[in-house]
Amino acid sequence: MKLIKTKAELVDALADLRGHIALVPTMGALHDGHLSLVAAARADISSADDMVVASIFVNPLQFAQLGDCDDYRNYPRTLDADAQLLESAGVDIIFAPDVAEMYPQGTPEVWVRSGEMGSQLEGASRPGHFDGVATVVAKLFSLIRPNRAYFGQKDAQQLAVIKRMVHDLDLRVDIRAVPIIRGADGLAESSRNQHLGATDRQNALALSATLAALRDRRIDLEQARVELSNADAVDLDYLEVVSPETLQPITWPPTAPALALGAITVGGTRLIDNMDI
Repeated sequence: MKLIKTKAELVDALADLRGHIALVPTMGALHDGHLSLVAAARADISSADDMVVASIFVNPLQFAQLGDCDDYRNYPRTLDADAQLLESAGVDIIFAPDVAEMYPQGTPEVWVRSGEMGSQLEGASRPGHFDGVATVVAKLFSLIRPNRAYFGQKDAQQLAVIKRMVHDLDLRVDIRAVPIIRGADGLAESSRNQHLGATDRQNALALSATLAALRDRRIDLEQARVELSNADAVDLDYLEVVSPETLQPITWPPTAPALALGAITVGGTRLIDNMDI
């Protein structure tokens, strides 16, 4: 396995590659959800010349104030431990640039805009977030030239935005969605879970429980919002049922495949989750 920190080294490492590249983009602080992306990428390899590349980059463009915020400063950075996990999982190259390497002239002038898809739900609470995501993913696609890229279903809005970006910009990348990995208690795996104490984690289960109740049609959407708002120590941001492709709201009860997704804050930690309906 190679750990590469510059774009020049990356170009050299990929110059003579004859097979396909499978990319797993991450921000590090890896957990079982990330490793499931790597496992999916490894499972799709069909030739000894194929390669799995993982990126680790905490992208300031997708945080408030372009990274001038505590959320960005406090985001866990565990490169050595992450590299060991990725090597054990079968990653061939880790691309782990710093901010100056990715944005040598500072904040870029030209961005990829995520439009209406990126301005609702998470985008309403985190303005500009998905513009930052789309911009850095487009840069990674340009640098690495992957044939396939793997994204977790937990970040359903991100997945939808990336799929639309690839379609609208005619990018030659096959986007593969990988199912959510949950803990034994049902909590969706997230790098932010490490900020949860035992009580916070227990309270956070209200989100997955409410989504499951919607999935199983045990409650309607309005009742679900009320129950989640009243759950212990939970601050509800949103709970919606939308089209998986367009993210537009769907009238309850849905008569076609739909996605229930929500965001809460528990103990100062913001968490998101979703389930197919």
